[in-house]
Amino acid sequence: MDKGTVIYPVILKPDGEYVFVRVPDLEGGFTQGSDSLDAITMAQDLIGNLLEDSENYPRPSDPQQIKLAEDEMLVYVSTDLAAFRQKYSKKVRRNISIPEYLNKIAKEKGTNVSEVTTEALKAKYGF
Repeated sequence: MDKGTVIYPVILKPDGEYVFVRVPDLEGGFTQGSDSLDAITMAQDLIGNLLEDSENYPRPSDPQQIKLAEDEMLVYVSTDLAAFRQKYSKKVRRNISIPEYLNKIAKEKGTNVSEVTTEALKAKYGF
C-alpha cells in the first residue's frame, strides 16, 4: 500500500434496521450504516475524518487479538487518505510572497497561483 492508504480492522454488528460499526484502533471510531455495504462505506468515511489531519496513524490491531461477540463480524476497511483529503479538505487562505516578476507573468498568463502552489506542495510531499 502507498503511504496515503490505511487499512484497519472494523467490527460490524447488525442491530435491527442498522449495522453498527466500531473501529477499535481509533478513538471515536463509531458509526452505522443501513446495511453491511453502507456500513463499510461509512467506516471509510469515518477513518478519513478521524485521520485527515494526522501524519502518524495508530497501528492496526492484530485481528487475532480482537474478541468478537457471536453476532459481530470482522472486516478490513481500506481508506485512501490522500484521495479523502483532496475530496473533503477545506481550503485555507494563506499569504505567500513571490518575486514581483513572477507575479507579473502569472497575471499576464492568467495563472491561478493558488492552484500552482497546491500542485507544487502535493509534488513536494508525494501526493
